[in-house]
Amino acid sequence: MTENQASPTPAEKVLWVGTAGEMEEELVPRAGFPLKTVPGGGLHGVGLRRSLRNGVRLARGWRQARRVVKEFDPDVVLLTGGYTNGPVALAAWERRKPMVIFLPDVEPGLAIRVLSRIAACVACSLEASRGHLPGRRVVATGYPVRPGLVPDTGPSEARTAFGLAPDRPTLLAFGGSRGARSINYALMDALPDLLADCQLVHVTGRLDWEAVSQCADELPAALRAGYRPFPYLHEEMGQAFRAADLVVSRAGAATLGEYPAFGVPAILIPYPHAWRYQQTNAEYLAQAGAAVCLKDKDLSTQLLPTIQQLMADSDRLKRMGAAASALYRPGAARRVADLLVGFAAAGRNETGTPEPHRPAVTEAQGGHTL
Repeated sequence: MTENQASPTPAEKVLWVGTAGEMEEELVPRAGFPLKTVPGGGLHGVGLRRSLRNGVRLARGWRQARRVVKEFDPDVVLLTGGYTNGPVALAAWERRKPMVIFLPDVEPGLAIRVLSRIAACVACSLEASRGHLPGRRVVATGYPVRPGLVPDTGPSEARTAFGLAPDRPTLLAFGGSRGARSINYALMDALPDLLADCQLVHVTGRLDWEAVSQCADELPAALRAGYRPFPYLHEEMGQAFRAADLVVSRAGAATLGEYPAFGVPAILIPYPHAWRYQQTNAEYLAQAGAAVCLKDKDLSTQLLPTIQQLMADSDRLKRMGAAASALYRPGAARRVADLLVGFAAAGRNETGTPEPHRPAVTEAQGGHTL
């Protein structure tokens, strides 16, 4: 590139391939990247009838993914797990595109286990993942935490940003973009007792927002002052983490990166109706001393007393927070990017140098294609 050439924008360099109807339809354009969607669906643990329907959808997804990969012509493909990985990976393999898998969870699911056989490399959040991928090229990169998530403020300032008391114990609870119904309803049942002891930032997800909002409106004014429910948080999520003395959540992959980045202790409730990856993530953090695990079926009886016991024990919270911080590995995004650039360069050397306008990457996760 010469000094007179404009630097390509992210939208010229990256294409995200995702699943229609999922959160990426909102989040990817919000981040400034183009998005293509293809049909997809799970085959593992969903029952025979649904697996047959999803098999048909995946076949349609493969046909569409072939067109996407041909038209975008990426130098390298990043796979991060999810329904569209299979169609996109097969389309990329047919065109001899190098593929890098990023494994965010401790343990890979069926799709990543299969696709790792044709990928050039598997990048993973943790060294502990190596044992689950014998015979594969594995690089432990750490978990990338998005730029700007960690605010340059302390807990008091973060609480004030939410209109909460700066010096009062604060709990953050959330269950993902759509929400975790069992967590939401257990918290609503416990609100009077919970808010007597602490403040709560409650990210409900969209499915239960109406019920939670009504519950908040019915609280006495003195309790309502310490309760901040939201259907979803975008850029403000970093402030919510910073405000929290303790987090209650599911145990998705982000817990392995974002909780250590903030040094925040957690009560983790793995989602019970899916494959065991959340359970494995929760056990990893609990064994490190950074989290306490609860079973979803026990929330109605155990969530409130567990929160109360931990919030009353500041020394234990400090130890858990320190244990979480010890797991943090900064610079993960750069290490993943270096892998992608390296494999893209190797692919160009095999097939010839691309034109200056040729896109460098495609990303595919539940799905994406860089």
